[in-house]
Amino acid sequence: MMKMFIQSFFQVGLVAVSTILITKGYLVGVFIVSFLISLLWAYNVSRVAISTMNQKITYSLGAGCGSVTGILILKLFNL
Repeated sequence: MMKMFIQSFFQVGLVAVSTILITKGYLVGVFIVSFLISLLWAYNVSRVAISTMNQKITYSLGAGCGSVTGILILKLFNL
């Protein structure tokens, strides 16, 4: 279940990063981060669809933590 948490954590963390990069107009950064989001999503969607309720909750917790962490990392770099 930790693997599922980490996958979700990174995917949604990248979404938070992407959102800020879009608002700043960093085209190369947006392209790279969006590519990574899509790559992770393509891998994650099939696993989550057939997972147990506990795994779905773990995935969702990873998403929440990843989103907050993504924002905190960007604040650390003053972006």
